[in-house]
Amino acid sequence: MLNISKVETFYGNIQALRGVDVKVNDGEIVALIGSNGAGKSTLLMTISGVNKAATGEIVFDKKDISNLPPHDIVNLGISQVPEGRRIFSRLTVEDNLRLGASVNQKGKNFDQDAKEVYDLFPVLKDRLLQRGGTLSGGEQQMLAIGRAMMARPRMLLLDEPSLGIAPKLVNQIFASIKNINKEKGVTVFLVEQNAKKALELADRGYVLVNGNINLEGSGKDLLNNPDVQAAYLEGGKK
Repeated sequence: MLNISKVETFYGNIQALRGVDVKVNDGEIVALIGSNGAGKSTLLMTISGVNKAATGEIVFDKKDISNLPPHDIVNLGISQVPEGRRIFSRLTVEDNLRLGASVNQKGKNFDQDAKEVYDLFPVLKDRLLQRGGTLSGGEQQMLAIGRAMMARPRMLLLDEPSLGIAPKLVNQIFASIKNINKEKGVTVFLVEQNAKKALELADRGYVLVNGNINLEGSGKDLLNNPDVQAAYLEGGKK
């Protein structure tokens, strides 16, 4: 479904991605782990068209999207939940969802799609007229995921969904990601600081180190890899 080949991305003269190759097959959950500053968020932003790849190719469903603007990429079926959630804090929960639905036939199916979001996150229905900025961190993350789902994506890009969220709600968020993948049929590319949870959830995973793909394999194999354990799993390291 998604093929990333030899992608390099720069911020001015600083190279953030160095010949990255990643493949995400239809129906998979693929995790990308790595330390802070490794280039994980840059890769998601490059897929989304926010950052432009200087070299290489990004192909989604056999279409080269490397030079497309972000709104065209969303229309093709890729939605991103950015790091830090970035909901519209002064707008209500409902209005945030309506903005997410605006790319999907201008919100024509809002009621139906919103019901599916409320099934995923019942608390959002209870907070419908509440401003997004007054929600807890976990509820804001649910809203950010729900907003992305309103676009009816075929692929969901998730950037650090557990960041700054209470452990109890982290489990709920990860359960919802599994539901989105298995029940809704949405392919998931997950960047996550909690390497253990990400690899337990993922079909396959990649390790990004200083802008390079250092390791790849099944989620189980990476969990059992001594180098991954030492760098990201042991002693509370992620």
